[in-house]
Amino acid sequence: MSAPIMSLHRCYQRSALLFTARRLLSSSSVSPPPLHRRLLLYLTQRFYDVELFLSWRFQKKRERLEGKNAYYGYTKRHHGPDIATAYYILSMKGSLRYVGQSEWLHSKRRGKFNWDFLNYKDKQLQDINMSHTLINYRGMENLENQRSLRTLSLRGCPEVDDWFLARLHVFQDSLEELDISHCPRITTGGLAALRHLKGLQRLDVSSLPKISSPGLVVILLEEMLPQCQITATGYDYMLRQEGEHEAEEHVLGQR
Repeated sequence: MSAPIMSLHRCYQRSALLFTARRLLSSSSVSPPPLHRRLLLYLTQRFYDVELFLSWRFQKKRERLEGKNAYYGYTKRHHGPDIATAYYILSMKGSLRYVGQSEWLHSKRRGKFNWDFLNYKDKQLQDINMSHTLINYRGMENLENQRSLRTLSLRGCPEVDDWFLARLHVFQDSLEELDISHCPRITTGGLAALRHLKGLQRLDVSSLPKISSPGLVVILLEEMLPQCQITATGYDYMLRQEGEHEAEEHVLGQR
């Protein structure tokens, strides 16, 4: 059911309950209505007002998130793909470093940043740090043209999920270091997509809450990426039931 239809449905429900409550209150014109009837009307009004407000706030939050991760097509057309990528990263409060450069460009307090990146119109990025930002699957489109990317940090990104990891294959010829630790939406199935990153040398998968059998997952990752150093801390490595192990192995093996 779409959001407008759901909102309309809630309005109908609210109107019906308010009508019933008011009818109960008006049924006794001589004596004041009982306490439970007055309480019914109060709770009916308050509950649906709060529910509608929370629904509206959640929808606006998602709209802002999608807006932040929108494709920077206008900037790309007028300033080139490298400038567009840098602008997106800094706007998301991330940081970057160009190929052959030692200094990082990053956002300052309140999201302000230096516009020096405009001087690197045809310069590819070597390192990108998007840790603790709201980058998501849609925003990944702004990074895909960086084929010289060596390191990518996504540590603690709440919107990075399995779909996001599936798009990292575009960096299979260049990416050497990847940090996806502390990302709450990544599952075992998403990690299977990393098999395309054959040049990966370091991978941090620490503290992924949706990984139920970390010991087995690390073993399978080492098999998929034999040249890669895997870091996986923050887990309870107690042995799980054999059925859970087989399920994890099946997910990674079949993808």
